[in-house]
Amino acid sequence: MSLRAQPTDVYSRERNDRDRALLAAVVFAVLFSQLLLYPGVSTLVEALGADPGASALMGTALEASMWFVVAEFVGYVAFVGVWGVASDAAGRRTPFIVAGALAGAAGYAALAAVPAVGSLPFEAVLLLRICQGAMTIGPFSLTMTMLMDLEGGHGRNMGAAGIAIGLGAALGAPMGGALTEVDPIAPLAVAAALLVCVGGLVTRVPDRSPGSRRTPQAVVAGVRRTPQLLLPYAFGLIDRLTAGFFALVGTLYFQATFDVGPATTGLLLACFFAPFALLQYPMGALSDRIGRVPPIVVGSVCYGVGILAVGAAPTVGLAAAAMVVVGVLGAMVSPATMALVTDLAANDERGIAMAGFNVAGSLGFLAGFLIGGTVAEAYGYGLAFLVVGGLEVAIAVIAAPVLLRLSIEDGSRFLSRADDS
Repeated sequence: MSLRAQPTDVYSRERNDRDRALLAAVVFAVLFSQLLLYPGVSTLVEALGADPGASALMGTALEASMWFVVAEFVGYVAFVGVWGVASDAAGRRTPFIVAGALAGAAGYAALAAVPAVGSLPFEAVLLLRICQGAMTIGPFSLTMTMLMDLEGGHGRNMGAAGIAIGLGAALGAPMGGALTEVDPIAPLAVAAALLVCVGGLVTRVPDRSPGSRRTPQAVVAGVRRTPQLLLPYAFGLIDRLTAGFFALVGTLYFQATFDVGPATTGLLLACFFAPFALLQYPMGALSDRIGRVPPIVVGSVCYGVGILAVGAAPTVGLAAAAMVVVGVLGAMVSPATMALVTDLAANDERGIAMAGFNVAGSLGFLAGFLIGGTVAEAYGYGLAFLVVGGLEVAIAVIAAPVLLRLSIEDGSRFLSRADDS
C-alpha cells in the first residue's frame, strides 16, 4: 500500500512545487511592474502633464512625483480589504485575480494614453493612478493568498512569495530606469503588458480556496474573532518601515556620510536586498522546522541591532558588511511573519487576513519614508537609525510573551511544523 501511495506523493509534491513557482512568478510580475515606474517618476509625471507651480499638488517636480507614488498606495490601502473580503465570500481566488490584473493593465494603459489625449489635469491623472492601484493590489494580495492555500509548508510558501517580492523590487527599478531612457511612457506600456500576462498565468494554477460561499459580513466577523492577527500585522508594519527607511534615508545617508555616488549607493542597497530576497525560501522552510517564535523574536532583535550597526559603521566596507548581515536577518523574519498570518487565519478567511497584512505593510513603507525622513531632517541620521532600529527591537520584546503564550496554548497549529496542511 505504501509503495502504491509513494508515486502519488511524489507527484503531489512536484505539482505543489510547480504551482508554488508559478504563483511566485505572478507575485514577481506584479511587483516588478510597479517598480518599473519609480526610477524615472519625475520624468514620467512631466510627460503626464505635471506642471510645477501650477497647483498645490505640484509646487515642485518632487512634490508631483511624491503624489503620483502616494496615489497608488492610496488605492492599495483603500481596496486591498475589498478584494480579500470578496474572494473569501465567494470562495474563489482565480476570477478575482484575472479581473484585477486585466483592470490594472487597463489602468496602466490609460495612464500611458494621457500624453496622446492631452490637456488632462494632473488631478485627473492622480485619480487614474488611484484606480490603477486599487485594481493592481487585488492580483498581488490574492496571489499571495493562493500561496497560503497551497500545501507543503506555510513557511516555504511565504518564502517563495518573499523571494518574488525581493527580486521584483531589486530588478524592477533598474529595468524601469533603462526603459525610461528610451521613452518615459515605456514603463507604463510594459507594466500593462505584464499584467495581461499575469491574468493568463494564474489560470494555470488550480484554485485551492475552500470554495464555501459566505456573506462579506460573516468573513469580517470571523477575522475580528482572531485578534492574534495583530501580531504579524505589527511585525509586518515595522519590517516594511525599515525597508522604506533604507530606500529613502539610507540612500541619502550613504551619499552624505561616505561621499559616494549613485552607483556605489545602489551596490550598498543591493548588499541588503540581495540576501533579503534570495534567502526568503530557505528561511521560510527553517521556520517550518523550528517554529515561528525563534526567527521572529530573535531575528527581529538582531535585525534591529544590525540597523544600528549600519548607522554606526565608520567606513563604506563595514557599512556594506553590516547591510549584508541586516539583509540575512530580514530574510529570517519576513517569511516567518507572513507564515504566521497563515497559521492564525481560518482557511476561509485567508484572503482578508492577507489583505490586512498588506495594508500594514503599505502603511509601514510609507511610515519609513515619513518617520525616517522627518527624524533625519530634524535631528540627524544617527537618531534616525536609532529610532528605526529601536522600533524593530521594541516590537520583538513587547510581542515575545504573547507569541510564547500562543505557542504553548496552540503549538499544534502554529509555531511548529503544523502548517503542512
